[in-house]
Amino acid sequence: MKKRGKNRRVQDNDADTLKKIRNIFRIIYSSSDADKLTRQLKSRMDLYRQEDTIRRRRKWYRDRPVLNEKDSIVITYADNVYKEGEKTLDTLYYFLRKYLKSIVTGVHILPFFPSSSDGGFAVIDYKKVDPKFGDWQDIRRIARDYHLMVDLVLNHVSSQSKWFQKFLQGDPHYRKYFIWYDNEVQMPEVFRPRETPLLTKFETAWGTKYVWTTFSADQIDLNYKTPEVLMEIIDVLLFYLSQGVEIIRLDAVGYVWKEPHTSCVNLSKTHQIVKLFRHILQYVAPYAMLLAEANFPYKDNISYLGEGDEAHMVYQFSLPPLVLDAFARKDATYINKFAERTREDLLFFDFLASHDGIGLLGAKGILKDEEIDNLVRLTLDHGGLISYRVKNGEKSPYELNITYFDAINDPKNPDDPLMVKRFMASQAVMLSLRGVPGIYIHSLLGSRNYYEGVKETGINRMINREKLPLAPLDAELRDRNSLRFQVLEEFLRLLDARKEVRSFHPRSARKVLDLDKRLIAVERRFRGEKVLAIINVSDEEVPLPQFEMHFNLIDRSFFEGTIEPYGVYALE
Repeated sequence: MKKRGKNRRVQDNDADTLKKIRNIFRIIYSSSDADKLTRQLKSRMDLYRQEDTIRRRRKWYRDRPVLNEKDSIVITYADNVYKEGEKTLDTLYYFLRKYLKSIVTGVHILPFFPSSSDGGFAVIDYKKVDPKFGDWQDIRRIARDYHLMVDLVLNHVSSQSKWFQKFLQGDPHYRKYFIWYDNEVQMPEVFRPRETPLLTKFETAWGTKYVWTTFSADQIDLNYKTPEVLMEIIDVLLFYLSQGVEIIRLDAVGYVWKEPHTSCVNLSKTHQIVKLFRHILQYVAPYAMLLAEANFPYKDNISYLGEGDEAHMVYQFSLPPLVLDAFARKDATYINKFAERTREDLLFFDFLASHDGIGLLGAKGILKDEEIDNLVRLTLDHGGLISYRVKNGEKSPYELNITYFDAINDPKNPDDPLMVKRFMASQAVMLSLRGVPGIYIHSLLGSRNYYEGVKETGINRMINREKLPLAPLDAELRDRNSLRFQVLEEFLRLLDARKEVRSFHPRSARKVLDLDKRLIAVERRFRGEKVLAIINVSDEEVPLPQFEMHFNLIDRSFFEGTIEPYGVYALE
């Protein structure tokens, strides 16, 4: 009787989800398309829901979210660490198991598919693993030991993909997959994150065509006004779930729907597509999560959470420039005000560095123009580079290209005794705020600016994408005096302490305390427990006698009433 009641509830939930899916198809396309598309999608979802990997996870998690205070996610390319003659996914698995053990519980493997450019984001085939990295068996092995995040690159495909090659050959079916014009068209209203032209000229079997390419001439935007395109991408999403993926990162999601005479970003039908994905996960894999990568000002970024019916998490794009500003000026005023007014019902993926640079759009409306200009000057002074976007023919800084270690520390002062402490204080901000921390592998290893990569490729972002041979890396991580050892050791110490504090749960309550402009002080509360995280963004001592003899959970000692320069504390 109990089982029959449960089955009935499942059937009712499924019926409700399918009703919502049909309504979204109706909004995106038409009522006449909605019934057919819903039937097609139900058939696909029912097949994938029976996959062993998905069935096992449904049983393990029982619809519960996969992440809590014990979780942090390392961000890495499949080949950031490599060994000659070995599949790089084998090398990555070795690195994760040897150095991160169970302290880091999740891994975001950046695009590992066959690709033609942009660090894997010009995907040739969504359902293949590039043989130089390994195969799906290697991916599934990592997914068995870690919460696995994978990119759904849904805005564009490679110019070398089968779909676009068929387009070039004149296949009528694939003409609908892309956005093209017979003549060059000027569209100044369209928001551009790059300096390259919006339309790229291609010679096809059916004449010269100008094709929409938001990010580069090698990345061809998909036309979601064609239902078949959306269904193709949904099938990719379902396939990833069947391979053990638990977090789907929606890459460049804000750009997917285009309408004439608009900015073509963050449009209403883009949000409908994210809602559709959310319902698909609810039907097939309710344990899984969507992470929206929408690098826009704060209000646009959080819009991808919807009313709890779109993405489960969004990137905290405001955090990297705000933390850098606090340490540059030794003044945490801006980040404290921002943290205080951030809505508590939102779930963020907190990060400071990634395979991209430090985006500036997230700081718009928070930092003053002079503070943003100061970050640009600091980046150039510390040996970094600047990427620009073009609006109405004018260039403006879009992204700081620099490793976060060199952004926080001046490379011209290599003997600075506070380098590691200053850097780790910056990283502790990410670990202390409300959300799920995401740690880029080059931050985890204290990497410096990689100029050779920029010189070889002419790509600014390569400054933070160095590939590391395993043997020298192993040697450095055995050397207690090396920078890499010291940074990794301190990361593991902070993460290990964080895991034991329930108040660091991603959905705990938080209160920002105004103690001193040099301090970030955040009280976290969860189910009757609380902790006060304090970080000094300056090289000055700050007295706090009112907290004397509180217990510091990081070093397991009693606080003596003074915050050290760049000190990090978790007071009970």
